[in-house]
Amino acid sequence: MTDVLVITGLSGAGRSQAADHLEDLGWFVVDNLPIELLDKIVELGSVPGSFSKLGLVVGPTTDPRDVLDAIARLRADHRVRVLFLDASTAELVKRYGSSRRKHPLEDGTTGIADTIERERALLEPVKAEADLVVDTSDLNVHQLKALMVETFAVESSPAMQIAVTSFGYKHGIPLDVDLVIDVRFLPNPHWIDALRPFTGLDEPVRRYVFDQPATGEFVRRFEHLLDLLLPAYEAEGKSYLSIAIGCTGGRHRSVALAEELARWIRDRGTTPRVTHRDLHH
Repeated sequence: MTDVLVITGLSGAGRSQAADHLEDLGWFVVDNLPIELLDKIVELGSVPGSFSKLGLVVGPTTDPRDVLDAIARLRADHRVRVLFLDASTAELVKRYGSSRRKHPLEDGTTGIADTIERERALLEPVKAEADLVVDTSDLNVHQLKALMVETFAVESSPAMQIAVTSFGYKHGIPLDVDLVIDVRFLPNPHWIDALRPFTGLDEPVRRYVFDQPATGEFVRRFEHLLDLLLPAYEAEGKSYLSIAIGCTGGRHRSVALAEELARWIRDRGTTPRVTHRDLHH
């Protein structure tokens, strides 16, 4: 059985860079593959003595149903995961402006931003079926490589991988998460002059957050919910789960609670990937 990773997503979001990093990790990668050849390539990879890890980069398409149909066929006989690379429209416009490349769906009738939004709407059904969605808006090439290495380099266990992200609502909700938890109901350390310079990684802020009467009950109930959800997700074959915890600025409450959640997950025997997106805003 071939281990297949289908890399898809918005044009300009980093498909080719992700493919390069995957190739460095020992995967056999075919970039910009026409959908019509997807089954054939996987069939060739299934021959004994060929490649056991196959990365397939699917380029722009005008009919996402072709992608979904091909993925459904492959999943009948192989371990197939779908990585969807996303990015904000503003960031993609900037990337196309700096590279002076033409968007593959550009037809001359609309501007680049409208073209990107058209592709975003077109690919929404594919994104909905993805096992892992990664927002590359704020990732440089080195950070994307680190993420690929962490996620796909060594997979000794089929257990679900979990990512925990803290963020600030004032900077926008992350594009690439499954569960979003809003902790703005807790008092904000930002309004305490002595705490404002610190972050949720510092003990004074952590102590303040966990001294609030509602914090302990919230943490207990959320962990109880995850006790129900995590085994259910794994039973359904979900490979990746991303959890985002948001406060106003993304520096205090969400950071402290994301660290606490990560500790709880580690105690259950899984090492999560932890990101504090807006810690330095």
